[in-house]
Amino acid sequence: MIFDKNTAKKTAELLLSIKAIKLQPKDPFTWASGWKSPIYCDNRVTLSYVPIRNYIRQNLSKIITEKYGKPDVIAGVATGAIAIGVLVAQDLGVPFVYVRPEPKKHGKKNQIEGFLDRGQTVVVVEDLISTGKSSLNAVKALKDSDATIKGMVAIFSYGFDIAEKNFEKAGIELTTLSDYETVLGQALESSYIYEKYLYTLNTWRKNPSEWKK
Repeated sequence: MIFDKNTAKKTAELLLSIKAIKLQPKDPFTWASGWKSPIYCDNRVTLSYVPIRNYIRQNLSKIITEKYGKPDVIAGVATGAIAIGVLVAQDLGVPFVYVRPEPKKHGKKNQIEGFLDRGQTVVVVEDLISTGKSSLNAVKALKDSDATIKGMVAIFSYGFDIAEKNFEKAGIELTTLSDYETVLGQALESSYIYEKYLYTLNTWRKNPSEWKK
């Protein structure tokens, strides 16, 4: 769920303005999964724009403090959320760790990088939520290390039904700065897209794995 409608709208405006989110219903993207998609989101672009980076940092920190208080540790999900996670941890004045998709094959074979003590409270930071699979994989690794997960915050979510079910099943609360519906509304308001493309964009989200151009 989004934290606040005004923040969601402003975040959508900023992400569209720097093309961190691109909408191309006439010329779809191909994701790594092979899915065809009329939208592409790369929130790492925000790191190159100081005012936008600061806005995201400040508002993610606000969500965390208002919903959970000050956690013992902030955990970023590798690789997209490492940088923004560090910024949030710095803002809150707490330690930071990041979680790999799987343990390393060499050295100490860590999956969690950084110091995490048993029983510490953790808020997980993500940049983007699609199905939630990789995000919840990180949560599992943290739980396996006896961390107490307070919740997860993210910049943007596509709002897939499968993601909602996955988070509900895992018992993890997810709060985002913005979401797909807000981005579409802002894109229409700013004439980034035309109303005739809304059907295509909405149809895609209902069944993204089967959607075709």
